[in-house]
Amino acid sequence: MDSTSIKKVSINSEMQQAYLDYAMSVIVARALPDARDGLKPVQRRILYAMYDMGVRADGPHKKSARVVGEVLGKYHPHGDSAVYDAMARMAQDFSVRYMLVDGQGNFGSIDGDPPAAMRYTEVRLSNPAMEILKQLDMDTVDFTDNFDGTLEEPLILPSAIPNMLVNGATGIAVGMATNIPPHNLSEVVDALVMMLENWEKVEDITVEELMRYIKGPDFPTGALIIQDDNSDNLAQIYGAGNGLVQMRARVHLEEMSRGRNRIVVSELPYLVNKSSLIERIAELTRDGSLEGISDLRDESDRQGMRIVIDLAKTADPEKILTALYKRTSMHSTFGINILALVDGSPHKLT
Repeated sequence: MDSTSIKKVSINSEMQQAYLDYAMSVIVARALPDARDGLKPVQRRILYAMYDMGVRADGPHKKSARVVGEVLGKYHPHGDSAVYDAMARMAQDFSVRYMLVDGQGNFGSIDGDPPAAMRYTEVRLSNPAMEILKQLDMDTVDFTDNFDGTLEEPLILPSAIPNMLVNGATGIAVGMATNIPPHNLSEVVDALVMMLENWEKVEDITVEELMRYIKGPDFPTGALIIQDDNSDNLAQIYGAGNGLVQMRARVHLEEMSRGRNRIVVSELPYLVNKSSLIERIAELTRDGSLEGISDLRDESDRQGMRIVIDLAKTADPEKILTALYKRTSMHSTFGINILALVDGSPHKLT
């Protein structure tokens, strides 16, 4: 090698620049959603590839491996597991409020079971996804070259649905993260209608006025949001763009014979693993930390969730419930952090 072609650089400045380039790549091209369509690049590419292939809501399902191959070959320069994991999550009714992928086969469960391999499952676009892609061929959005410059892909999707608010987003970038809760579509649309009716003074509309319509997060697994004096109220959280929301399982008491009771859990806080929760309750009962439970079983089926906790005759249901909320994930928190890309750079949003 010619010694004149060797360039001396400072390792400090080179590491700083290289790490900064890597961090910006993760922030912009992988981890954070765009505020306009609420999608990360991999999700956008999956939906566009399925639309382009004709795997639409009114057509038959296609093998997942075929879609993953299309996305990898044409648009996404990363691994196949990243594409399939993102696609599977969009097909899970316990992960997203409004599924964007209509899946056929095993796409995992709230017990933490992983999806079946992509060669066994089939997918097509859901009806909400069709609304996000609608009018794509009517010059509504800009396109850019794909990774090798041979094809074009949309920079953004038209998104007739306010997807970032209704489905939320979770992502960990470098030095920052986003955690946007899902919301109810009807409530968000009512708020949008109010904004359109008051468009001349839209800048003056406050968070409190919007919350007349959007009451709070609407998690796909249900459960309750608890507001108390020790936590920020939702208006403060939405105004600041971050804060903690307290979630609690939905339970009810059922009377059994001989004066005994049972606690039935019908809804769990968002992102709580049902199997892990049952194991935790059983562990507390076995080691004597939680007294008064005589039996524990999972009776969940296609009709819904049903965790049954049989109590001893002398047990106080309120005391046991208090202990369960304190020592298990039947009471958990969701850390809201509304961070998204606006004009290509990350911004904290209200």
